[in-house]
Amino acid sequence: MTESDEPRFTDKRRLDPETGEVRTPEDDVLAEAESVAAEAEESIVLEGLIEAQKLAAERLEEIQRANAAHYNLEQQYSAYVKRSKADALAAQDRGVASVAEALIPVLDDIELARQHGDLTGPFASIAEKLEATLGRFGVQRYGAAGEPFDPAVHEALMHSHSADVSEPTVQTVLQPGYRTAERVLRAARVAVVDPEA
Repeated sequence: MTESDEPRFTDKRRLDPETGEVRTPEDDVLAEAESVAAEAEESIVLEGLIEAQKLAAERLEEIQRANAAHYNLEQQYSAYVKRSKADALAAQDRGVASVAEALIPVLDDIELARQHGDLTGPFASIAEKLEATLGRFGVQRYGAAGEPFDPAVHEALMHSHSADVSEPTVQTVLQPGYRTAERVLRAARVAVVDPEA
């Protein structure tokens, strides 16, 4: 039952119960008019309240949409930053690898000079600085006699057989290999000794 459906009571007593004075018909009309005005005012306030609630609900929905869009934008930006950092590291690794690959013939000459005892004086110092600098960027020389042969990092140039080994083993390193943490720049070129069958 709504307020407009509620029963209305009209006080038809000649004496006002609160003041004790005699009522006139004009007072009744005036009281009824005031009652109707109060009901109309209450109805207007109720309609305004309903409109205000609708408007508040609409604004709340708009705010929720804006917050969701803001959250999505933050997530996209975060992913972009991560991707950019990963791309920068990958570009740096590619740059280091390309410089190291270009310097491999120089490093081979330095290693050959060291093996023959020709690397002396100021050239020895320069060679050590070059190798140390490449080492700071993660370029490593690898390959040693006696280590197990691994076709992923060794290139076998010669094969022989021996009863002294139980698995394919590097017998001699003909040219050392170079690698970074990410990839092999040049496989070590080796002579391999296989176990006798």
